Amino acid sequence: MAALPATAADHARPSRPVVEISKVQYDSPGRDTRSNRSLNSEWVELTNTTRNAMNLDGWTLKDESGHTYTFDHYRLAGRATVRIHTGEGRDTRTDLYQDRRAYVWNNDHDTATLRNDHGRFVDDQSWGHRRSGHH
Repeated sequence: MAALPATAADHARPSRPVVEISKVQYDSPGRDTRSNRSLNSEWVELTNTTRNAMNLDGWTLKDESGHTYTFDHYRLAGRATVRIHTGEGRDTRTDLYQDRRAYVWNNDHDTATLRNDHGRFVDDQSWGHRRSGHH
């Protein structure tokens, strides 16, 4: 058997990230009262699109203003989703808390950016931005 040369297609990046920002609830329902309940109704969901657990230790989730949440000793199970809430709470396998007392995600426009433990871009989700060329 002859070994076939590797092609560029063999090394192509996957069309979607292994861990992706699957949903953002940037405008908590009801009035913005800064109550812990209201703060925890603002969240970002990450989904592991593979069958293998992913170690997210040292990964970051950041907004345009620089508010950063760093994952600490967290493994996201395969095909699982975790919700990162803005307010205070007890971390579980499916819910993590930033323990903040103020909102992070702007209602009118913002971008949630996920980076791995090496600071490399993984995924982002934006809302409310005007597209260039449109007024």
